[in-house]
Amino acid sequence: MPSTRKPQRLVVLVSGAGTNLQALIDAAQDPAYGATVVAVGADRDDIEGLARAERAGIPTFVRQVKQFTSREHWDRALADTVAAFEPDLVVLAGFMKLVGEDFLDRFAGRTLNTHPALCPSFPGTRGPADALAYGVKVTGATLFVVDRGVDTGPIVAQSVVAVEDDDDVDTLHERIKVAERSMLVDNVGRLAREGFTITDRKVRFGA
Repeated sequence: MPSTRKPQRLVVLVSGAGTNLQALIDAAQDPAYGATVVAVGADRDDIEGLARAERAGIPTFVRQVKQFTSREHWDRALADTVAAFEPDLVVLAGFMKLVGEDFLDRFAGRTLNTHPALCPSFPGTRGPADALAYGVKVTGATLFVVDRGVDTGPIVAQSVVAVEDDDDVDTLHERIKVAERSMLVDNVGRLAREGFTITDRKVRFGA
């Protein structure tokens, strides 16, 4: 039965090439997806992620930390700008800055991020390298609701990627990115169409 929910408004934050953003933009072309990207923000100028949004006719904005007198002021300004677009969900799609308390207070339980490992293993910026160094046989990607920790939020979904004997960090990370992109698009769509609840760290689909 078709969803009767109105399309959910997504604000996507990026720092680089924006391949996950592009996947969301492409998925949202289908009205049945249940979500639409209403704005794209970045922490730096002249990146492909912003260009992708502009080619799609999506409003963009840039808030660089160096433009503000403190990290807290930057965080507040970022939150204010995102809020102006009235998002239902905020997606951090390769956004390389940690959002702070102001931002999380405004969008608590509605901010999503991905991590290139199976949380809670291998948090931080070296997930694929740490997994490879540890010698695990499987790793993958995690979609989670952002909290005040680093890659510690309630888990929405995970996708498993096998570690091959001849993998290096680059080859492993590339396969993780493919799994991550598919997982992100599928689950953001489900969250938008079905709604979700979070109880005792468990994310359940359905309003």
